[in-house]
Amino acid sequence: MNASDHRASFRPAQGEIPTSPGVYRFSDRHGRVLYIGKAKNLRARLANYFQPMHSLMPRTRTMLSIAAKLDWTVVATDTESLVLEHTWITEYKPPFNVQFKDDKTYPYLAVTLREEAPRLVITRNERIRGARYFGPYPKVWALRETTALLQQAFPIRTCNDADYQRAMSSGKPCLAGQIGRCSGPCSQKLTIEEHRARVGELVSFLGGSDTSHLKALQRAMREAAADQRYEDAARLRDQAQAVEHVMEKNAVVLGLDVNLDVFGLRSDELAAAAHQFIIRGGRIRGERSWIVDVELDDSPETLLEQVLQSAYEGEREPPPQILVPQLPANAPALEEALGARRPRRGRVRVRIPERGDKVQLMDRAMRNAGEHLIRHKLKRAADLTARTDALAELQRALGMDEAPLRIECIDVSHLQGTGVVASLVVFEDGLPAKGAYRKYRIEQTTDDTDSIHQVVSRRAAQLNAAREAGEQPTGVYRDRPQLLIVDGGEPQVKAAARALSEAGITDIALCGIAKRLEEIWLPGDPFPVILPRTSEALFLVQRVRDEAHRFAITFQRQRRSTSISSRLSEIPGLGPKRVQALLKYFGSVARLRAASLAELAAAPGVGPKLGEQILAHLQSDSGAGAKLGAQVEAEQGEELGA
Repeated sequence: MNASDHRASFRPAQGEIPTSPGVYRFSDRHGRVLYIGKAKNLRARLANYFQPMHSLMPRTRTMLSIAAKLDWTVVATDTESLVLEHTWITEYKPPFNVQFKDDKTYPYLAVTLREEAPRLVITRNERIRGARYFGPYPKVWALRETTALLQQAFPIRTCNDADYQRAMSSGKPCLAGQIGRCSGPCSQKLTIEEHRARVGELVSFLGGSDTSHLKALQRAMREAAADQRYEDAARLRDQAQAVEHVMEKNAVVLGLDVNLDVFGLRSDELAAAAHQFIIRGGRIRGERSWIVDVELDDSPETLLEQVLQSAYEGEREPPPQILVPQLPANAPALEEALGARRPRRGRVRVRIPERGDKVQLMDRAMRNAGEHLIRHKLKRAADLTARTDALAELQRALGMDEAPLRIECIDVSHLQGTGVVASLVVFEDGLPAKGAYRKYRIEQTTDDTDSIHQVVSRRAAQLNAAREAGEQPTGVYRDRPQLLIVDGGEPQVKAAARALSEAGITDIALCGIAKRLEEIWLPGDPFPVILPRTSEALFLVQRVRDEAHRFAITFQRQRRSTSISSRLSEIPGLGPKRVQALLKYFGSVARLRAASLAELAAAPGVGPKLGEQILAHLQSDSGAGAKLGAQVEAEQGEELGA
């Protein structure tokens, strides 16, 4: 049965699908839910899944090839569909939906308000019934220091439940109370009502930087000193200092009445990293980062929508304002859904910061998200088990006889068809062998496929020469790879295969990786190999390709810089040092060409006479100048695009 017939087995009849908002589910023949989605118009959305297979994304094709059943649930509004979709994704964990990977649980400060005598505890359990949470916090050791200060500033119960019950039933203070470490009702020094009032002051302070408690302590300290109760004054002084230290640990970043969360998001083709700053009372009260697996070609807007819903699961309450780098998909419906999770269904506004301190906070969140994504990729790349699995999986996917312990990758780089160069990078045992990297200049070429053919031919000639000379593997450039990767799709792979065939090389496997969909192309195969987006093999091939691209771009920019300096050195009276000084002063060749005589004369080491010569040379050489300006303009455009 072909793919079209397979879909026909579960395709609904024409007109059966409603045009209402709703949530749909694809399941396999065992009943496992594969993918959950939502739509404003179910009929229009589901029709997309029954287009010709070649027009669908690879991951969508894979999901449909496994699916055996399609169900949907009609709801009244877009907001209901948003809430129901997230609820089902959380419950069923479909493999083709966005997957959130939090590599650790973050510590919180929790006040156990449900207990008769509440306590302040450090916990990673987010489901303590009746507890009020503050955080999360990134460093548990810093949280312990803060907790010690808070216990000193707000003396409340610290003993465990067994000691507390024993002390309350016997009427004798617990051990912690006897040595002054516990200030709960079990110490017999205050009532349960007085203790709860003290806990209320602590919650108010943590929730909004309430300074009334500090002022009350300072006032009581002065009164005790005036009454010559110096021991009481010293105790109150220590408590006031502890409150001040806690307040210093959380620097004010916004107004004291500002409560909001800031989300940064950085992503590549396979994964994304989210970073959240938790701002309460104008202070950064907590932060956390987590990794998201990107599936089914999720757009940043859709991904951000899922991130926001994930951030407020369970007992987590969204603040009245959320700052994001771009508006998520279905922003109004998302605001309504998040607002329903606030007490009394308060409104939640999702906004993009435009100016001032909020923009700076967003920049910090984006920077932290980017660094977390880099750490995640480096950690994954350095994992020996993951590298071994990647090589074994790649061997199976490409049908190789042995694992590709040495991989070489070739990438071609040019600037609008000029300055063509190529790079060759080497990975051994899944790690870069930078000492074996090589650069190629390509003087004449017709297109990318011709450039690939030239480079592979030159590399093949070197490998053949090394074999004929009987050279043994040494871990350097002459060693023979098991796998050669080219950056590109079917045309580039055909060009590389032709070059290997012409050189008589048959023992080196070949493939290409096309960037847009990350599919793997093999010689002579009309259809690409689609690796799972969570696979270690795809992650390895992507790293190798990205490293080859980086190395080629770096080489080409070095050549362009040398070429531009050579052009400027042709101006009479200018030597290499003055050329560099001019470029640094004006910032670019385009600005140098547009400069007036006065601006040229004002440049360091130029003066009026040399300025006239430079201006006259630039004006007379208008053709070369125009070409140079176009080159620089294109270079700046490429930099912006990168």
